[in-house]
Amino acid sequence: MKNILSILLVIAVMCVGAMAQAQQPLKIPRIGFLSAVSPSTISARIEAFNHGLRELGYVEGKNITIEWRYAEGKLERLSELAADLVRLKVDIIVSGGPTVTRPTKEATGTLPIVMALDDDPVGSGFVVSLARPGRNITGLSTLSPEISGKQLELLKDTVPKLSRVAVIGNSTRAGNVQMLRETERASEVLKVQLQSLEVRDPKEIVTAFGEASKGRAEAILVLRSPAFLALRPQTAELAVKSRLPVIYPWPENVEDGGLMTYSVSVTDLFRRAATYVDKILKGAKPANLPVEQPTKFEFIINLKAAKQIGLTVPPNVLVRADRVIR
Repeated sequence: MKNILSILLVIAVMCVGAMAQAQQPLKIPRIGFLSAVSPSTISARIEAFNHGLRELGYVEGKNITIEWRYAEGKLERLSELAADLVRLKVDIIVSGGPTVTRPTKEATGTLPIVMALDDDPVGSGFVVSLARPGRNITGLSTLSPEISGKQLELLKDTVPKLSRVAVIGNSTRAGNVQMLRETERASEVLKVQLQSLEVRDPKEIVTAFGEASKGRAEAILVLRSPAFLALRPQTAELAVKSRLPVIYPWPENVEDGGLMTYSVSVTDLFRRAATYVDKILKGAKPANLPVEQPTKFEFIINLKAAKQIGLTVPPNVLVRADRVIR
């Protein structure tokens, strides 16, 4: 009888323990998302990231929490915002761009960081190699310097008599040096003279367009820069005033009035960033998750912008576009 009572007591204790465990709420993962610009500036990218999460079964507010932080173009705030996410002890920080990754890296050497995009993660010192990042950072790279050569080729095809092009960018930004080098190589083949103009601050964009006009540029090629992403409508207006064809690094520039872009599909990268979040939440270490490179590219033309500067886009160029804004 004593044995039976002992067995029943053990079973009762186990049942109570199981019930108590079942009543404990499951820990909901908390993700930090940090961007250098405002949410309206990158709304398509945010939606792509959320879409990627939903595809993997994550719903914000239900089984995942996201702490959204935006510097609103005030880059000096990034360190403070990154530190805030670290203090909150989020499980992962998603970096919305290379300008964000550095202060986030400085804020933590242990929390996993997922780069939604970065021009040159190895050159920036964020990872040891693309195949084996080796640290607490992994994600997606936009490293494709040959794109700038293709952009110059598209400008030449759009303006067949093109002979002078102003290249606007920030030489201190990782990846831009390689892209400028590729542009120079393409210019030799296409017989186009380049004028290199530096823009490190949004306030310098107006000056750069003025210098391009003074230098008798017949078109402008813009390298990747947060300044051109944050000031899209203003940049499009400057192009109209200068009556210069401009090819941009981001689709958002063209959607907000710019002429054309040939670029990596950034929305695809942000969607794919969700897969890194999923893998890390399931136990994978960033150090062992290879950095992936872009697989989707898009060529977009805005015919409204072409009309505003009196440009007729040749049919052989139009037919190559993935999307035409009319």
